[in-house]
Amino acid sequence: MAPSAVDEPKQTGPLDRDIPPPKLFPVKETRFEEYIEPQSDGYKKALEQPDKAAIVIDNGSSTVRAGWSFESKPRFSMPPIMSKYRDRKLGRTFSFAGADCYADTTARGHIRTAHEAGTGIVSNWDVMEHVLDYIFLKLGLNESTDGAVDVPIVMTEAVANLPYSRKSMTEIIFECYGAPSLAYGIDSLFSYRQNKGTTGLVVSSSYTSTHIIPVYNAKAMLGQAIRLNWGGYHGADYLLKLIRLKYPAFAGKLNVSQAEHMIRDHFYVSKDYDNEIKSYLEWTGLEDRDVVIQYPYTEEVIVQKTEEELARVAERKKESGRRLQEQAAKMRLDRLMKKEQDLEYYKNLQGKLVDETKKEIRRQLDSHDIKDESQLDKMIKELEKSIKKARTKDVGGDPEEDQEPPNFDLLDTPDDQLDEAQLKQKRLQRLMKSNHEARARAKAEKEAERARIAEEERLDRERRENDLENWLEDKRQARLGTLQKIKERDRLKADLGNRKSLASQIRMKSIANLASDNPTKKRRRGGDDDNFGANDDDWGVYRQIAVGENSEDEQEEEDLATNLKNLEQELLQYDPEFDYEQTQEAKSDWSKSLLHAFARGPRPFDPASQAELNQIHLNVERIRVPEVVFRPSIAGVDQAGIIEIAGDMVNQRLAGMPDRDAFLRDVFLTGGNTLFQNFDERVRDGLRALLPAGSPLHVRRAQDALLDAWKGAAGWAGSPAWKAARITRQEYQEKGPEGKLESHREPPEAPCPIIPNGQKLDIE
Repeated sequence: MAPSAVDEPKQTGPLDRDIPPPKLFPVKETRFEEYIEPQSDGYKKALEQPDKAAIVIDNGSSTVRAGWSFESKPRFSMPPIMSKYRDRKLGRTFSFAGADCYADTTARGHIRTAHEAGTGIVSNWDVMEHVLDYIFLKLGLNESTDGAVDVPIVMTEAVANLPYSRKSMTEIIFECYGAPSLAYGIDSLFSYRQNKGTTGLVVSSSYTSTHIIPVYNAKAMLGQAIRLNWGGYHGADYLLKLIRLKYPAFAGKLNVSQAEHMIRDHFYVSKDYDNEIKSYLEWTGLEDRDVVIQYPYTEEVIVQKTEEELARVAERKKESGRRLQEQAAKMRLDRLMKKEQDLEYYKNLQGKLVDETKKEIRRQLDSHDIKDESQLDKMIKELEKSIKKARTKDVGGDPEEDQEPPNFDLLDTPDDQLDEAQLKQKRLQRLMKSNHEARARAKAEKEAERARIAEEERLDRERRENDLENWLEDKRQARLGTLQKIKERDRLKADLGNRKSLASQIRMKSIANLASDNPTKKRRRGGDDDNFGANDDDWGVYRQIAVGENSEDEQEEEDLATNLKNLEQELLQYDPEFDYEQTQEAKSDWSKSLLHAFARGPRPFDPASQAELNQIHLNVERIRVPEVVFRPSIAGVDQAGIIEIAGDMVNQRLAGMPDRDAFLRDVFLTGGNTLFQNFDERVRDGLRALLPAGSPLHVRRAQDALLDAWKGAAGWAGSPAWKAARITRQEYQEKGPEGKLESHREPPEAPCPIIPNGQKLDIE
């Protein structure tokens, strides 16, 4: 573990220092490695010592290990899986077992496991039989004359194995393979035997579960054993859920095998989880704690252009931008002049209606498709507001600039007194006069707008000085309202970008209706008018289908951003509770974003990079997943952790034992899920906090947490205890699969002892 994982140095941002490029770890998953040749030499040696030799099978739910009892390690290991499919072109059925299932692409899609998911109980006996066939074939037993397995078998099984599961396994061994004898044992207790244990507390955390078993005077007290439903399988599944939640749009293929390799290579147990998790995403040292997993990807080919080509492209873009700006300015000016003409027309209409009768007013309004005088007033106000906004933003030069008024002498001269050249000049003067008047009106509007803004600022300043608290509250509410509008705008943009969203479908429907030659049928009887336009929101349909850089939506976006920035500046200046970290600018800065540190680490993220899009960053998950065995509630498991279980067992369940401290002198850790760094230290510190002061405590690991179960079973085979515990083929034929095993099931709550109750482990 890096020192920065626990230290608390001064916090610095990622931009304050040079961060080297990340070290990328390629994603790993289980693959086919090599073909295992059948090995008959061990079988020949076994025939030479019939009373001592046995086939030892560690029947784990993740890995099955098989070999000969007179050897120091198993011959091979394999996952307990099988794949079978039929090739229609060849007309043949292919069967694979173990790692051979990964050798063929089609076989990968038909993999089945022998054990029930998340448990150590064998449930698929067809797969189990194929796995046993594979084991005996690779051990060279196919050379037997009658095809039977004529060597005794020692096999491990789960704690508290179901009677039906053991019965079925016994029947297969004797009926299908004709083995001379069979003996069962618990893997964790075999491991304890291999490590010379007599009295102690066995903590076994394996692939499917975690057990705490007290052993006294070389006898397992299975009646006092406790199981925690958490193991390596659950940890990998939990990590997959965390990754899918962290990267919901991740395009790579995620599976349990990849998660298991991530946990095995990069995860560790925290010595002080509460304190470390608080500072895990701090920028200082995050590059050491953040592990980047790189998934396969296809990089886009980018054609490199010369400097001359880039310069020509840049010049074309500038020229195109200038043309677009000119066109946009001309279009805005045309729209402004059109609005001014409409405003003048409606004002003249409003003036004519002053002295008219109601009947004449009604006739005039109907001729212009206007409902009533209030609608006419509203139209005039909307036009004035729009013209004022456009003038302030788009029209006119420097208001301080003094210019002489142009000459319009030809406008008062009748046309019949002018020649052709003067007529052209007159038309030009008429256009120039319209532009001059528009600029003059814009200048007056700007002056009025400045006066209005100055008055509003004066009133706002007076209110701030007289009632600061209410003024701040109004600014806060205004800021929240602006943020809500921005969120709604962004959400609508995202929805319009997705053609399956409701907003996109409504937009397409509106476009289809506008483009349709046939008018839509009226839903109501009589074909009455639907009063479209009476509500101002009705005109939003044109904004829904509007696109382009010069739409009113972009102007509204700019106004919202400017308004939000002004509000935050005022709050920063006058609100002592509001700081820069709360501003929208700070939240959008990746170097100050906690979510960015969580999902992308301490470096900037380039969404255009295929490599970065196919990366997974592991940081808090590195200590969160291993922590579940100590705090199952993190993953939603309603059980106590192993520290609490072990403490209760020693302080309560074993309190009446004559030498309770003997269990504390040998707390034994075994199983693949105990291989995490700091696991033993965490168990030692946790138990010491629960025990009385001065209690003897010694925690140790198995010499080989993965292979000691097999080695312990191999050492047990051939001993007097093995001969007493096994069931022979003759006993099976006389008493059935449950006969002798039932007679040794004492006490009743210990259904699967490593040896019959009353006999020792025979460590000597």
